[in-house]
Amino acid sequence: MAAHRKPKQHPLTGPAARTAATLALASAATATLFEGSGHADPKLTPAQVKAKVDQLYHEAEAATEAYDGTKEKADEAERSLNALRDEAARKTAQLNTARTALGSLAAAQYRSGTVAPELQLFLSSDPTRYLDDAALAQHAGDRTAIAVAGVRKQLSELDRLHSTADTKLTELRGRQSTLRKQKSDIQSKITSAEALLAQLSRPERAAYEQGDGAAADTRASRSSDTPRGPVVAAPSSRAAAAVAFAYGALGKPYVWGATGPSSFDCSGLTQAAWRSAGVQLPRTTYTQINAGTPVPRSQLAPGDLVFFYSGISHVGLYIGGGNMIHAPHPGAPVRVAPIDEMPFAGAVRPA
Repeated sequence: MAAHRKPKQHPLTGPAARTAATLALASAATATLFEGSGHADPKLTPAQVKAKVDQLYHEAEAATEAYDGTKEKADEAERSLNALRDEAARKTAQLNTARTALGSLAAAQYRSGTVAPELQLFLSSDPTRYLDDAALAQHAGDRTAIAVAGVRKQLSELDRLHSTADTKLTELRGRQSTLRKQKSDIQSKITSAEALLAQLSRPERAAYEQGDGAAADTRASRSSDTPRGPVVAAPSSRAAAAVAFAYGALGKPYVWGATGPSSFDCSGLTQAAWRSAGVQLPRTTYTQINAGTPVPRSQLAPGDLVFFYSGISHVGLYIGGGNMIHAPHPGAPVRVAPIDEMPFAGAVRPA
């Protein structure tokens, strides 16, 4: 019976074991090599980095304009809520005063009304005076009714104010929640763009952030040897003032959500420029495009607002000669740039 048993397998030892181990390691290394080469991200060229960063900054700017619009509405809701709270406080004080007066009147009537009117007439030695007193009592009763009606009206008004304030508070909290999400989205895109830019060499990154020839144009525009103004005349004194403001903002940093005076985003710059000329523009690109007379591209004049991309997510201030002053994106200061560097979407001339 023992002859029919299956021989017991022994582990490899000696040279055979070393050979098997070597083959196993080589096989594993080969598999790792192929696996790594299949999943490794190819290094992007500077042009590819620029394209990806441009897209991320464009998306961040679109999100910034949405953030600006939401913040404007949140600020408006907060102002309205504070006004309602102030009004409710005033109404509460008035109500407390009315309640106190009504309480005093009721107490006085109670003290004087302990004897029935018929008995008062029977005991009175002067019926004429009693009738006069009764008329006064009736008048006092009318005053009481008016006072009660007034308190009821104030209570109703106070309830309305509290209800409206609660609605505004709910609206404000919703806007604040949206703001937090938009802010997170913006920061995420900017962080991704900065990570891509870190792949570039220092000269490549400097060239990107300067916008190639844009930095030289900006320095020339700020030079004391160069006239600080547009190539062609502005159509009005207000437009000229807006352009002068934009020239004065050259070199200031882009900060999303900023409206000056030390930093700007794109619509914050155009809003501030025209505000300096006495014209109040809306806050966002997609509202500013409706804040003036539409102008064909062939008839652009200094001071006109020029808009870009299909979603109207970027705006600059035209200065003539095919150029604008704008706040490009994080890392790029306010500068002069050709309007051809982005897809043109339209233009308006503020009043």
